[in-house]
Amino acid sequence: MNCPYCGHYDSKVIDSRDVNDGVRRRRQCLRCDSRFTTYERLQPAGLFVIKKDGRREEFDRDKLLAGIRKACEKRPLTGDIVDRQADEIEAELYRTGRTEVPSAVIGDMVMARLKKLDHIAYIRFASVYREFEDITMLKEEVDNLAGHAIINSADQLPLIPPDELNAPAKNRRRVRR
Repeated sequence: MNCPYCGHYDSKVIDSRDVNDGVRRRRQCLRCDSRFTTYERLQPAGLFVIKKDGRREEFDRDKLLAGIRKACEKRPLTGDIVDRQADEIEAELYRTGRTEVPSAVIGDMVMARLKKLDHIAYIRFASVYREFEDITMLKEEVDNLAGHAIINSADQLPLIPPDELNAPAKNRRRVRR
């Protein structure tokens, strides 16, 4: 590791600690005695996605994250939850040990997680991923989801926050017709 201050090629490690996805090392230059920090992490082997039309492109976590974020837009989900979903999917893909993965596998993984997380985000993602041709296909998917849904499921976010649900009737907004 070259010193960022004087460019000398040799340094010694003063401290080494594990961090989230690698190792943090505190180093000291053997020429100028300046200290600096380096971060090392394992770079997994390349993973390629096989698209529907047969093209291959390198896996892009940002693209996966953007798709999940778009589906979860304006939903009561924190950014951490969305990031965690992308992290889990990426880790699962690398754990398979395969160098090429069909895009359909990734899409199915996203849909399975969104179905457990938030039904609206699931329908949004499914409408793009499955390329619904018309409203009947969308209705079939919603009906299928509604048929399997458990009312007041602990896994699902509430449509109306509990504090609003339990609020006195006079505080609720009235709909005028």
